Amino acid sequence: MRSVFGPSASSSLSDSPNVPRRAASRTLVVLPLLLIVATLVAYQPIWHAGFIWDDDYHVTRNSTLHDLDGLWRIWFEVGAVPQYYPLVHTVFWVEYQLWGVQPMGYHVVNVVLHALAALLLARVLRRLRIPGAWLAAFIFALHPVGVESVAWVTELKNVLSAVFYLASALTYLRFTELRDAGMSNRRHWAWYATALVWFAAALLSKTVTCSLPAALLLMRWWQTGRVRAVDILPTVPFIILGAGLGLHTAFIESYHVHAQGPQWSLTLVQRCLVAGRAVWFYACKLIWPAHLTFIYPRWSVSPAVWWQWVFPFASLGVVLTLWLGRRRIGRGPLTGVLYFAGTLGPALGFVNVYPMRYSFVADHFQYLASIGLITLVAAGVSTRLGAFKTRRPFLELTLCGTVLCALGVLTWRQTWMYADVETLWRTTIARNPGCSMAYNNLGHLLLRRGQADEALVHFQKAIDSDPDNAEAHESLGTVLLKRGRVDEAMSQLQQAVAIQPAHSEPHYNLGNILLQKGRVDEAIAEFEKALDWQPDYLVAHNSLGVAYLRKGQAHQAAAHFQVAANLDPNAISIRSNLGAALLQDGRMDEAIAQFQRALKIRPGFAEAYGNLRYAAWVLATSPDAAVRNGRKAVELAQQANQFAGGQNPVFIATLAAAYAEAGQFPEAVAATQRALQLAVSQDNTALVHTLQTQLALHQSGRPYREAPGAAPQVPR
Repeated sequence: MRSVFGPSASSSLSDSPNVPRRAASRTLVVLPLLLIVATLVAYQPIWHAGFIWDDDYHVTRNSTLHDLDGLWRIWFEVGAVPQYYPLVHTVFWVEYQLWGVQPMGYHVVNVVLHALAALLLARVLRRLRIPGAWLAAFIFALHPVGVESVAWVTELKNVLSAVFYLASALTYLRFTELRDAGMSNRRHWAWYATALVWFAAALLSKTVTCSLPAALLLMRWWQTGRVRAVDILPTVPFIILGAGLGLHTAFIESYHVHAQGPQWSLTLVQRCLVAGRAVWFYACKLIWPAHLTFIYPRWSVSPAVWWQWVFPFASLGVVLTLWLGRRRIGRGPLTGVLYFAGTLGPALGFVNVYPMRYSFVADHFQYLASIGLITLVAAGVSTRLGAFKTRRPFLELTLCGTVLCALGVLTWRQTWMYADVETLWRTTIARNPGCSMAYNNLGHLLLRRGQADEALVHFQKAIDSDPDNAEAHESLGTVLLKRGRVDEAMSQLQQAVAIQPAHSEPHYNLGNILLQKGRVDEAIAEFEKALDWQPDYLVAHNSLGVAYLRKGQAHQAAAHFQVAANLDPNAISIRSNLGAALLQDGRMDEAIAQFQRALKIRPGFAEAYGNLRYAAWVLATSPDAAVRNGRKAVELAQQANQFAGGQNPVFIATLAAAYAEAGQFPEAVAATQRALQLAVSQDNTALVHTLQTQLALHQSGRPYREAPGAAPQVPR
């Protein structure tokens, strides 16, 4: 019906042809201010909220936000950030420079962008001459299904992409107006170019906006009843750009975000069932926004269950009915429904996205799509209420105001769910008691607080809710390992890797258990599997190096320690491990350089001094003349002995051996006697015997030598 969603200058809560020009001008100033204030008030609780799930990966632990090099990586290194949305992370980069990890600034930006999107929506609908434009904008700004997109810092990608999406639509509509009016000139094409730039910005913020060219053609069909070649050709660059970046995002989701595995292995029939049910789910949440939660239950999808077919067939039935009735009721209702379903398309289950492992639906998936049904309802309400304007002028304002106030209150209440991460997970569990992921994440939060017993309970609840939750098995296994329940921990980790082999962390933890049990070859295999899925997994490289050292394969160990050191140049324990591997590999100078570098990073690092002492012992006592270097041995032994305060007999004995190798036998004898005195006072019988042999050699003017192939007599 053209009067419901058809060309009209009138607009509920706005100007109309019957309103004087001056009054209309005042209205167009007041309404935007009122919308902004209403949005800020509805979202006021979120100003003081914290960060929640995934905000660490995007903000608080995102190293690319720290410097200009990180900004370069955001744009040109795929995988540097969780998803390739460079404009989003550029905004995060700017925000990080302004207020670091203080959450308030991030929340305020999201709220302001949401309000701006609502203002742009009003402009777009007014340009299309759809009645109820301002009512639709207010509903969009205040509807509680938008809370997840606005209150969650990570979903900056939703509100930012919406601003660019609507800006592109607005400028493209101006382009078509000038073209239709026969004003084909530079200004006409400038509007087109601007629309294309805004569209590119929307895609670089979130590629769900790739549906815009289809939406523009749909609007053209609604306006004229047909779509001609002259309408399609200008959208071709939009379609190519959207398809290219959309496919790129699908690749990232599958191979970098790892949206693949049993949870995503659905047949085409199952995906159709998911899509049909999801459309109705979202429509119902828009009409009756009750029981909104962060994670909804994941449906069991089975073609054998007859009632699951009702949803897709009902969806097709609605579209068919609206198509057949378009001449009687107008093209508007069909346009609104098709926009709603089409914009939801990327989130309907046909393309794998990571959240599908927890649920097939989420409030933030319908942020842009909700515009279709909201506009349809607003246009219908505005048209119907228009009949009462002359007789009951306050009826429209009263009814619309009541609905908007109710939506604002619901939004205000919903924002409290996002106050902090504990509130989020506890509220999610209360509204979705079977949410395995919420139990698991709450368990990790409790574990960080030292509440290990309660954390174990939640990890077990996560497994009870979903026995195929690999992260829950891994979490439980990790806690059991820390408590010394090694066999139970191994069982849980083995289940985790069996469920989800593509996850690196359980392979790493399982490798550590096997290493602890002395099953070195099996441990190496697990560490290598972890690195197959995450080649830059620092701790896995370090543990693999330790495992190779246990096998006596110093060269392979050094290679992995070097990779780990490159990933974190300031990790002193890794520097020390690298030095030890190089020392065993016979690369003495390189080993000493690593020990010295560790001491520059932390001058009091005891392990580095112990390794320097050991290097000095090898330089002084090696049976290989090509290795021995008395001068260097004395230098290192003195440095290590000074750190030990001259009270460690092992360090003093090493200094004595170094003096002897350098030909300084009086100093060697004195140092050996001092070491022997300390060893006797400490009842270290084995060391006393070694030092007596060493003293006799030094008194006779001979240096101490290790036997070829023998273990060092002075322990490390």
